[in-house]
Amino acid sequence: MRIGSLICGGIAALIVAMTTSAQAETRTLRFQSAYPASSTIYMSAETWAKRVEELSGGRLKIEFMPAGTIVPAFEVLDAVNKNVIDGGHSTVAYWVGKHRAGTLFGDAAGGPFGMDILDYVGWLYEGGGIELYRDYYRVELKTNIEVIPSVTSANQALGWFARPVESWADLKGRKCRQTGVTAEVFASSGMSTVNMPGGEIVPAGERGVIECAEFVGPAEDMGIGFQTIWKHFYPMSTHNPATIVDFLVNGDVWNSLAPDLQAIMQAAASEATLRSHIRKGKLDADALDKMRNEDGVTVHRTPDDILRNILASWDEIAKKESESNAFFKKVYDSQRDYASKVVPAKRLIQAPYNLGADHYWPEAK
Repeated sequence: MRIGSLICGGIAALIVAMTTSAQAETRTLRFQSAYPASSTIYMSAETWAKRVEELSGGRLKIEFMPAGTIVPAFEVLDAVNKNVIDGGHSTVAYWVGKHRAGTLFGDAAGGPFGMDILDYVGWLYEGGGIELYRDYYRVELKTNIEVIPSVTSANQALGWFARPVESWADLKGRKCRQTGVTAEVFASSGMSTVNMPGGEIVPAGERGVIECAEFVGPAEDMGIGFQTIWKHFYPMSTHNPATIVDFLVNGDVWNSLAPDLQAIMQAAASEATLRSHIRKGKLDADALDKMRNEDGVTVHRTPDDILRNILASWDEIAKKESESNAFFKKVYDSQRDYASKVVPAKRLIQAPYNLGADHYWPEAK
């Protein structure tokens, strides 16, 4: 009896000690997004935060906050670097003013070299892109930051307009929201571009500050209300075909985490990227139906000359930048080398998407 009591008492003490230890090891990190809470990108990032907590058995929790909670959207990078917040969720397109090679990391304004989002992720993890991505933040921007690529918003729409667009030349003089190097691509058409984060687009449109805007795509744009202002939507574009947003973690915070927690954050990010890409297809299809049938939006096919001129404008910008920016050239050449292998191979291996689409779902004449 006494021995049994001692054993039971010892087990109970061990359980209490283990529980106390686990509680002591629990970490909560504060992350702020550059996207509003209504954004599907924000929702996908919340999926990441939930999976981090689940996979870590509750040892690591992410307190996830929408744009503007602590700092404005365009200040997320500096806030993470200075450890005002533990981590951030944003896009490299917002940092091209600091270093223009940023446009090549998941937000290439007119490329990259025919790769789609899966090809681009392949370049990151099979073509040496992730090392260059880290160098962009640590070496080129000189920040104390660990970057984790996550959540796709590819490929992005041409945008929303107050009146129809007939051609590349027809973009001239229109005052539209654009961001990063994408703004320069469209500026070559004569468009007047205005840079602002996603959460400010609809209010700017309501006030008449802009007459058109590009953000992401059908579901994402409708989530923040584009359809309430503009009634002409062009979903097809050749800019930003492989867009990835990323999680930024303060370097000291990252280094303080146990290796398994670091691995969990990275694994959850890969899962969030795949799930956001899968989910986007159905969400976009539903959004297109709703905008047509309930919101009075006319969905247009983007004129071919716009699609071609976007690529030509990007090629010219990238060529000039490569001549004066060594790191830009290094990344650009790496992408070209990878694309030169996978893009021709994919075209040879895979039947054209339109072949099956036209057979089963021919476009209405």
